[in-house]
Amino acid sequence: MNYVRVRSSNIEAVGYEKDSQTLGVCFQGGGEYHYSSVPQRVYDSLLSASSIGRHFDRYIKNAGYPCRKIR
Repeated sequence: MNYVRVRSSNIEAVGYEKDSQTLGVCFQGGGEYHYSSVPQRVYDSLLSASSIGRHFDRYIKNAGYPCRKIR
Protein backbone atom coordinates (compact mmCIF):
# COMPACT_ATOMS: atom_id res chain seq x y z
CA MET A 1 0.00 0.00 0.00
CA ASN A 2 1.32 3.44 -0.90
CA TYR A 3 0.97 5.96 1.88
CA VAL A 4 0.57 9.72 1.72
CA ARG A 5 1.84 11.85 4.61
CA VAL A 6 -0.83 14.04 6.17
CA ARG A 7 -0.83 17.01 8.51
CA SER A 8 -2.23 15.73 11.78
CA SER A 9 -1.08 15.58 15.38
CA ASN A 10 -2.17 11.92 15.65
CA ILE A 11 -2.00 10.44 12.14
CA GLU A 12 1.25 10.30 10.19
CA ALA A 13 0.09 8.85 6.86
CA VAL A 14 -2.87 7.23 5.11
CA GLY A 15 -3.12 4.92 2.12
CA TYR A 16 -5.82 3.25 0.10
CA GLU A 17 -6.13 0.09 -2.02
CA LYS A 18 -8.99 0.60 -4.43
CA ASP A 19 -9.46 -3.05 -5.44
CA SER A 20 -9.90 -4.29 -1.87
CA GLN A 21 -11.36 -1.04 -0.47
CA THR A 22 -8.76 -1.11 2.29
CA LEU A 23 -7.76 2.06 4.10
CA GLY A 24 -4.38 2.04 5.82
CA VAL A 25 -3.63 4.43 8.68
CA CYS A 26 -0.20 4.94 10.25
CA PHE A 27 -0.24 6.76 13.56
CA GLN A 28 2.38 9.09 15.01
CA GLY A 29 4.64 7.08 17.30
CA GLY A 30 3.95 3.80 15.49
CA GLY A 31 1.00 1.57 14.85
CA GLU A 32 -0.50 0.72 11.49
CA TYR A 33 -4.11 -0.32 11.02
CA HIS A 34 -6.10 -1.48 8.02
CA TYR A 35 -9.82 -0.75 7.74
CA SER A 36 -11.88 -2.93 5.39
CA SER A 37 -14.81 -2.11 3.10
CA VAL A 38 -14.05 1.62 3.08
CA PRO A 39 -15.49 3.32 -0.02
CA GLN A 40 -13.19 5.50 -2.14
CA ARG A 41 -15.31 8.58 -1.31
CA VAL A 42 -14.58 8.13 2.42
CA TYR A 43 -10.83 8.05 1.71
CA ASP A 44 -11.10 11.09 -0.56
CA SER A 45 -13.05 13.03 2.07
CA LEU A 46 -10.43 12.12 4.69
CA LEU A 47 -7.66 13.59 2.54
CA SER A 48 -9.58 16.82 2.01
CA ALA A 49 -10.78 17.25 5.61
CA SER A 50 -9.72 20.35 7.53
CA SER A 51 -9.01 18.11 10.55
CA ILE A 52 -7.76 14.66 9.51
CA GLY A 53 -7.91 13.30 13.07
CA ARG A 54 -11.43 14.50 13.79
CA HIS A 55 -12.66 13.25 10.42
CA PHE A 56 -10.99 9.87 10.98
CA ASP A 57 -12.58 9.48 14.42
CA ARG A 58 -16.05 10.43 13.24
CA TYR A 59 -16.32 8.80 9.81
CA ILE A 60 -13.96 5.82 9.98
CA LYS A 61 -13.08 4.73 13.52
CA ASN A 62 -16.55 5.25 14.97
CA ALA A 63 -18.35 4.19 11.77
CA GLY A 64 -17.67 0.53 12.51
CA TYR A 65 -15.46 -0.47 9.59
CA PRO A 66 -13.72 -3.79 10.33
CA CYS A 67 -10.19 -3.10 11.53
CA ARG A 68 -7.02 -5.09 12.08
CA LYS A 69 -3.70 -4.05 13.53
CA ILE A 70 -0.79 -4.59 11.13
CA ARG A 71 2.04 -3.46 13.39
